[in-house]
This record gives sequence, C-alpha cells and structure tokens, in this order.
Amino acid sequence: MVNDMEELVNDFLRYLLIDKGYSNNTINSYKIDLYKFLEYNKNKKINNINTNDLKEYIKWINQNGLNEKSISRNISCLKSFYKFLTIEKIIKYNPMEAIPMPKLKKGLPNILSEEEVLNLLDIELNDNFSYRNKAMLELMYSSGLRVSELVNLKLQDIDLSQDIVRIFGKGSKERIIPIGDYAKEYLEKYIYEYRSSMLKKKNSDYLFLNNHGNQMTRQGFFKIIKKIAESKDIKKELSPHTLRHSFASHLLKYGADLRTIQELLGHSDISTTQIYTHITNEELKGNYETYHPHGN
Repeated sequence: MVNDMEELVNDFLRYLLIDKGYSNNTINSYKIDLYKFLEYNKNKKINNINTNDLKEYIKWINQNGLNEKSISRNISCLKSFYKFLTIEKIIKYNPMEAIPMPKLKKGLPNILSEEEVLNLLDIELNDNFSYRNKAMLELMYSSGLRVSELVNLKLQDIDLSQDIVRIFGKGSKERIIPIGDYAKEYLEKYIYEYRSSMLKKKNSDYLFLNNHGNQMTRQGFFKIIKKIAESKDIKKELSPHTLRHSFASHLLKYGADLRTIQELLGHSDISTTQIYTHITNEELKGNYETYHPHGN
C-alpha cells in the first residue's frame, strides 16, 4: 500500500485536471488546502488517519482565522480526496463520510433602491450605443432577466405588438414575460432606428449587438453596466444580476405575490424566490429604526 501522502496528493491533483477537467484555479486552491493538511499530518500515514483525526484538523483550521467559505472548501477538498483514495483502493474505509459539510449562511443579494435604479437608467441618449444600452437596461429591470437570457435574445423573441418577451431559460424552459412601457419605447427606438447601423454589413438574429456587429456577450454587458454605474457615482457593488434582484425586490415591496415573482424569474423552486422576503424585511427594519421615535 502506498503511504507517501505527497505522492497521493499529486496523483489526486492530476486526476482532477485530466479526468475531471477542473480549472487551474480550483486545482491550485485544492493544492494549497491539501499541502496544509499534509503539514498538519506529516508524522502520519494516510491509512492511520481516522474520523476523529480529521475532526481535530477541521477544528484546527477553524481556529486559524479562515472564513466560512474557506473552511467549507477545505472540507469539500478533503471529501473529494478521500473519495479518490477509496476509488483507487488506497484505503478501504472513507473517514470523511462521517463529516458533514457545514451549512453556509446565504448572504442577501445586492439590490439597488428605486432612486438608484432611476439614476442608473437615466442615460444620455446621443448615439446608437447609448440607445442600445438604454434598451438593454430598461428591459432587464422591466423583466428581471438573467444576463445570459438577455444576451441570447433574438429579434423573434420580442413581440412589441403584444408587449411580451419569450425567454428560454435554464433547461430550455420557455416563459413569457410582459414588457414595461419604458422598455417597449426604447426597444422600438433601438430596433427600428439604431440596430441596423450596428450590424457592420453582417447578418445577425441576436437582438443586442456589440460594437463589432456581433452578439453582445455577458462580459461586454458587465463592462457596460459597471461603466454607467461609475459615471452615475453609484457606490454599491454592481453586477448584471443586481437589476434582476432589484426587479424582484421592488415587485414584492409593492404587493406582488411570491408565486408570480417565481414565474417571472423562472425559479423552479419557490424557496429560491423567498430570499426576497428577507430583503424586504431588512428594508422594513431599517426604515423602522430610522424613522420610528423609539426605533433605536
């Protein structure tokens, strides 16, 4: 039986790269975690490490200032490593099976206030790019699309006569979402007055085009929204998903029920949608503490 732990770790990392196709970043993170594990157990052989030893090691990394995500990654790494050792018949018993993954607290998604959304959407319109950006942001806030859904929209997915957009989301599930008046107005302007000049003599069915006349990418949209936010002096950390979260939170605030929001967002499980009730509760608490005479 092979007991050289460093050699086993290197075999495992090669397995992740070649057989599992893990990214270099993930492999490097696992390598750091496992070499720390090796250092802690430098006087032991792999088949002599039991569940209690592993619990002691996890207790030790807890006491060494790692955050919850890092601890969770360490445990996940060890679970994968020991599963590999079992598959390769290096060990007969997997001592990590008895150790559960920690439950990470789900952070509330970042959202913009209504004033911040209005500020973000108040774009100076002076060329085809600004009209495209205005149409994209208005549609995203109006419909709560995922960024992947937004950039994959084709002209035929937009029905301006019926004020709807057809989305093919996760698992190719179709959903139909209403388009708001502002989004419709600027979609019409972009499609009928500006889009053709962006094609650069190319043919494309994609609704939103980049400056080369090709399909807008997720990264391209992310750069656009970041640049606009910076120009508006919006300090919150912003991503394309922020408008989706803001859409859902504002709907809930004004009385929409969770089932409706679930359908609009395309969530398969309503528990995913329920996080927006926590956002609203946090906002209510903040307003109470700010404005109620006995709030503080």
